[in-house]
Amino acid sequence: MQAAHTITPAALPDVLLHTALVRPVFVWGAPGIGKSSLVRDFAASIGLECVSLLGTQLAPEDLIGVPQVVAGRSRFCPPEQIARDEPYCLFLDELNAASPDVQKAFYSLILDRRIGSYTLPAGSVVIGAGNRASDNALARPMSSALINRLVHVHLRASVDDWLGWAGVNGIHPWILEHIRARPDHLWSAPPKTEEAFSTPRAWHMLSDGLYSFGPDVGDEHVRLLAHGTLTPTHAAAFLGFLKTVRNAYGLDAILKGDARWPAAPADRDLLYFLVESFRARLAKDLPADRRHVSPALRDFAFRAKGLLTELAEISLEMAQLVIADDREGAEPLPAWFLLEAARDLPRLVGARR
Repeated sequence: MQAAHTITPAALPDVLLHTALVRPVFVWGAPGIGKSSLVRDFAASIGLECVSLLGTQLAPEDLIGVPQVVAGRSRFCPPEQIARDEPYCLFLDELNAASPDVQKAFYSLILDRRIGSYTLPAGSVVIGAGNRASDNALARPMSSALINRLVHVHLRASVDDWLGWAGVNGIHPWILEHIRARPDHLWSAPPKTEEAFSTPRAWHMLSDGLYSFGPDVGDEHVRLLAHGTLTPTHAAAFLGFLKTVRNAYGLDAILKGDARWPAAPADRDLLYFLVESFRARLAKDLPADRRHVSPALRDFAFRAKGLLTELAEISLEMAQLVIADDREGAEPLPAWFLLEAARDLPRLVGARR
C-alpha cells in the first residue's frame, strides 16, 4: 500500500487514542521501525493488556476454535487467549503476512469484534501491523474487504523521536553520539540481498551487544557486532567514529589544523568516517547562495578546499566522495563551492608542490 500521508512514531499514540478506541487500525511501516513496541506501549498507557497474535504463525482454527456439542448443537469455542472477560488490546502483528484463509478468519473479529458466538468485551481495541511489499519483507496482498475494514496509518522513521526514546531507555552512549552526528544512518532501506541493514531495532541490538561485552569490549568484537546488525557502510562509519572516541581524533581538530587526515591503511575506516562527516559539515554549514556567505564561512570554505587537496593526495577516491553530487540520500553541496573547488584546486596543488 502506498502512503499518501505518514506520521512519526511520537505521533502514533495520539492517533491510536482517538481512532483505535472506535475503529480497528492497521499500522504500516518498515521492518525494525518499532511498530510492535509502540502498540504495546500504547496498550499499557490506557491500562489494557496487550494480547499479540502473529499472523505468520496462525492457522484459521487458531482463531475460530474447535467445535463442541452443547445441548445437541455444535458450537465453535474460540481459544482462551482471545476469549477473555475483561477488555484488552488485540494486536494482530504481521497480519498482512498471514495466509489468505487466516486473513479471512479475521474479518468478523476486525469489523464486528466478534468471532463465532464470542464478542470482544466493551472497551477492547483491535490494532494490526505489518510491513510493506516494497520492504522486501514477507507480505501478502490484502483483499479489498480486509483493507476496507481498517483505518490505515503509515509510519516513517524519525531521528528526533528515536533519540528522545533512546535517551531514557539506556541505549549505549556511543550509539547516541554517533546517531546525533549521522542522523541519516538511523535507518536504511531493506536490501534485496540477505544482509544486515540499519533500523532503530538494529541499533538497539547493537547497543545490547556492546553492553553485554562490557566497557572493555575489543575492536574485533565491536566490528563483529556492527557488521552483524548494520548496513555495511553504516557499520564502517560507526567503527571509524569509535576510533575518534577512543583516540580523541575528531574532525574539528583537522579543520583547525591541529591534526591531519589519517593516512595509514589500518585507519581506512577512520578516514571514511571523517570524510563522511566532512561532507555533512560542508552541506550543513555552507549556504546555497554565495551572497549569504559570511567572512567566517568564507574562511571555512577556503580551508575546506585545502583539506580536499590534502585528502586527494592520500586517496583520490575519498576526495571524490566529498564532492560527488549523485550519492543517494546525501545532502547536495552548494554549486558555488563546487565551482570554486574545481577552479582553485589546481592552484592549491601547485602551491603544495
